[in-house]
Amino acid sequence: MTERPTDFSSLPSYRAPRRQLFSARKFALMASVVAGLGVAVYGFSPSHGPVDVFTSSAHAQVSTEVRKVEKPIGFADIVERVKPSVISVKVNIAGKTASKDDSSGNNEDSPFQPGSPMERFFKRFGGPDGLPPGLRGGGPRGGRVPVSGQGSGFFISPDGFAVTNNHVVDGADKVEVTMDDGKTYTAKVIGTDQRTDLALIKVDGRTDFPFAKLSAGKPRIGDWVLAVGNPFGLGGSVTAGIVSASGRDIGSGPYDDFIQIDAPVNKGNSGGPAFNTDGEVMGVNTAIYSPSGGSVGIAFSIPASTVRSVVAQLQSKGSVSRGWIGVQIQPVTADIADSLGLKKAEGALVAEPQASGPAAKAGIQSGDVITAVNGEPVKDARELARTIGALAPGAAVKLNVLSKGQDKVINLTLGQLPNTVEAKVDTDKDKGGATKGTDEPRLGLTLAPANSVAGAGKDGVVVTEVVPKSAAAERGFKEGDVILEVAGKSVTNAGDVREAINAARSDNKNSVLMRVKTGGSSRFVAVPLAKG
Repeated sequence: MTERPTDFSSLPSYRAPRRQLFSARKFALMASVVAGLGVAVYGFSPSHGPVDVFTSSAHAQVSTEVRKVEKPIGFADIVERVKPSVISVKVNIAGKTASKDDSSGNNEDSPFQPGSPMERFFKRFGGPDGLPPGLRGGGPRGGRVPVSGQGSGFFISPDGFAVTNNHVVDGADKVEVTMDDGKTYTAKVIGTDQRTDLALIKVDGRTDFPFAKLSAGKPRIGDWVLAVGNPFGLGGSVTAGIVSASGRDIGSGPYDDFIQIDAPVNKGNSGGPAFNTDGEVMGVNTAIYSPSGGSVGIAFSIPASTVRSVVAQLQSKGSVSRGWIGVQIQPVTADIADSLGLKKAEGALVAEPQASGPAAKAGIQSGDVITAVNGEPVKDARELARTIGALAPGAAVKLNVLSKGQDKVINLTLGQLPNTVEAKVDTDKDKGGATKGTDEPRLGLTLAPANSVAGAGKDGVVVTEVVPKSAAAERGFKEGDVILEVAGKSVTNAGDVREAINAARSDNKNSVLMRVKTGGSSRFVAVPLAKG
């Protein structure tokens, strides 16, 4: 049985036994007493009086426990067992080309929108233009050549199914995998999931591939982790670190739930596994934090639980179906919680239910706060998106909802998340406190009835001017925004707004909640009320 290295999540602490000084003669005398009587033994110091030498077996017991403490012994045995399952993944995309001398940093062949979160993280795993080494071409100066790139992956079954990142194989015309022993095979893409950045590929022709097992447990902060992959296209290599955090949101999508590992994960490790000390895959390495362009020892992995769920669907039908309730949601900030009378800033605030969606049909309205799903509390808007997305379309769910100060239980049947619609989470957070000197109820806004401004619609009041550095400006109000509700009441003119604000102040509210429409979407904004 392989001895496991000690992790840092549960190290015991010990108190060193007190050192005792006595003469050999006194020791011999006391030893004879112990042998004959089996009682507590004391020495005598002329200057300090009696000295306790052995009061019980505690001294021997502590010493034995100290000797039993496991010490890290290296990872060679684990690596020897798991490394054969890890593969290098090389792709060619015949339909795309790259220019060798494109040094502008704006490569049109990037699979992500310029400036998007995934483009930034993909850049950190790849070259300076957002693509992996080799993806920028290698032909004559100014020439256009087929795009190619490299990443990592690992087998999950003996018949050749393997996991990697979606951004490694997305749009690939040809996928080639190289095993640890140097053997090369052609693989085909079975399915991809852009929302979690996972992909399933398949190598045919063998039923005895070495494979890795996905961990069934959740890693603890402080657990050892081994990252195995293909950094810089050099071939399989291993780095070690610890799990430093979980549930990380890196801004790549509504289902972010990353494990943060503090280990030197490098470019080309994308899609490779992160192993625990049982030799099981705890996550798939997807992104690194890299302000300098190289590894600074902080990486992010997709949890094994997510990988297992996504891969099962990709293997059975080549795509992923997710539950959908049809709401635009946003976080409950401290200001919003105060304006709604909530004790804690928890739950997901419904900014707007989508027309004909399951939530709208079930009676969920703008301003409702979803606090639990099937009895499990919802911490924030992102957790709601992950929870609903993990359920199958058609599943019956029970939602706990706070609506206009009243707790409700709403039952509905999940729809299927459309391919063109994301479970949108508005992560824009309210900024600092009220602007000093604001003459309430003036918030720094000039308003007009929406029906009096062309193109503003019929409902609400339109913002025609925003005073710079005012409370409204700090919270993102812009000209053209339409305020639909204030403190839960519909407004049609500036007088309605003023009346609702004064009522909130009379109720000793620190802020007032407004439903604001910008373009085709709406959101709630908590605006602080100055005291005076």
